[in-house]
Amino acid sequence: MQVRVEDQTSVKKILHIEIPSDQVTKEIDAAYKQLQKTAKIKGFRPGKTPRSMLERLFKKDVHSDVTGKLIQESFFSALKENNFAIVGDPKIDPTALTPSEPYRYTATVEIRPEIGLIDFKGLNLKKNMHRLSEQEIDAQIEMLRKNLAKLKPIEEVRPARQEDHVVLDYEGLRDGQPFEETQKTENFNFRLGSKPIAKDFDDQIIGMQPGEEKRFTITFAEDHFNKNLAGVTVEFQVMLKEIREELLPAVDDDFVKKLGPFETVAALRERIAENLKQGYEKRVEQELNEQIFEALIARTSFEVPDSLVQYELDGILEEAERALSASNITFEQIGQSKESLSEKYRATAEKQVRRHLILGAIVEQEKLTLADEELDAGFTEMAKTFQQPMEGIKQYYQQNQDKFEFFKHTLLEKKGIKLIIESSNIEEIEPAQQG
Repeated sequence: MQVRVEDQTSVKKILHIEIPSDQVTKEIDAAYKQLQKTAKIKGFRPGKTPRSMLERLFKKDVHSDVTGKLIQESFFSALKENNFAIVGDPKIDPTALTPSEPYRYTATVEIRPEIGLIDFKGLNLKKNMHRLSEQEIDAQIEMLRKNLAKLKPIEEVRPARQEDHVVLDYEGLRDGQPFEETQKTENFNFRLGSKPIAKDFDDQIIGMQPGEEKRFTITFAEDHFNKNLAGVTVEFQVMLKEIREELLPAVDDDFVKKLGPFETVAALRERIAENLKQGYEKRVEQELNEQIFEALIARTSFEVPDSLVQYELDGILEEAERALSASNITFEQIGQSKESLSEKYRATAEKQVRRHLILGAIVEQEKLTLADEELDAGFTEMAKTFQQPMEGIKQYYQQNQDKFEFFKHTLLEKKGIKLIIESSNIEEIEPAQQG
């Protein structure tokens, strides 16, 4: 077998593979001999069908099977011969098989880049010292009060104001005809200023009195979140039924008991403080990671395989689609498409791939491994996240080898980041100082 490698880039190769004619003949002969044993042809006893008859009846199938076998065996042999660790799916261009002649085909593959040694020690990092304040805890409690707030019709007679909660009936017509996107809706409840339909719609409601009816026309913005309304002119007929005020509950022991297993306001404040501190820890970790990879990407130059970027990009788009789907929203409703989002997030995906490749290189370079207790700590953290028994999580991964390998690699990446941080020069600063 002969293999000629054509370099398109440092990570993209075209393999020109040629299989000798004698091997082609051998495989074709073997295929017909096997077929002769099993073929049932009228007029011939089993095993006695002439090859000429078999060729006439089964040539296409035999050539297809032989071609597949030749490609499979020669392709993996060519990868091993050139020590290629491929990523993504190879693109193989099979050709027609001709007996007694060499078989030639091409395969395009992408391989992991050769990154070389990475100098990750001595990075200068800035660590924001986020400090928890009582005002932040108060703000969280205020949000919880709003979640448990009750709405009550106002007693005074006055027009609707910004931030009021209102109840109204409406219908929007387009060119004088009912329009599906603004169909007749009764008892629509919202806060003025939240703009669930459009800002211009909210502005028209301000100043109306309960019981008042009003007609007005608005033209939706070209960048409206619902593309079916973008740039569309709609005539609305509205009747304001009620203005409501928000009644916030008092912050007392009865209030906190409605929020969970809390007995006192102090216990609630303690839990909020704990959650905020954890949030700060994650934020500090993310900020340090950003600085680390910004520095390492600048220090390390290599080409990135397109297949890895596409895989990462697909993951980003799937996550975005899931998030929108949870709110019953599609890409089209926010004026986007998979194509436009792919273009928007491709640079982000490439950056993520670079991070993983750099971390993987450091893990290999430093010969990082995981002790049993480190794996168990990882399982425990996972169990805490998903609120499942640790043994159940552990058993799941041990029964799914691919996921287990990915899980271990994730832990090794975290270990690599920890090593980088320990090897860096860290300056602690107040958050306002950064930049």
